[in-house]
Amino acid sequence: MAQPQNPDFKHIVRIANVDLPGNKSIGFSLTNIKGIGTNLAHVFCTLAKINLDKKTGDLTQEEIERLNLIVIEPLKNGVPQWISNRRKDYDSGEDKHLLTGNLNFVVENDLKRHKKIKSYRGVRHLKGLPVRGQRTKANFRRNKGKVVGVAKKKETPGKESAGGKADKASSKPDKSAAKGKK
Repeated sequence: MAQPQNPDFKHIVRIANVDLPGNKSIGFSLTNIKGIGTNLAHVFCTLAKINLDKKTGDLTQEEIERLNLIVIEPLKNGVPQWISNRRKDYDSGEDKHLLTGNLNFVVENDLKRHKKIKSYRGVRHLKGLPVRGQRTKANFRRNKGKVVGVAKKKETPGKESAGGKADKASSKPDKSAAKGKK
């Protein structure tokens, strides 16, 4: 592996209390933070005036601080509110963008609230079934259990199968024999 050209290269960069690898480009390195996807990472880099292809380890301390400020408080630093992951928060009613542990905590509390008030979503979560309207006849078998098929009838050893010619012939009365008996 080639040695980094920059003597100030950092192998680990800490942004929003998450360690990011220094050898990746900053555009993709930011996606290691839970709550930030590729589109939002591009928005953050654009607002911080950082080239997306620049390696994370090559960032200056000033760029790291600028990026950290935007990542921690995105809505106050020019990120549009429609891109946030928590619009009209249930408790406060304001728009937020949550990251890492806060995101996990809030999602868990939302699920608990739905289960407690027995909403449709909460009941589906309780039963382990799909929540968003998917079909369940063929899919989601791991949630419903093992497939139980219909068992065939067992044939008795002395008789032929139900589809045999002998059974069909014996089941219909012979017309010629019936005429002779009259």
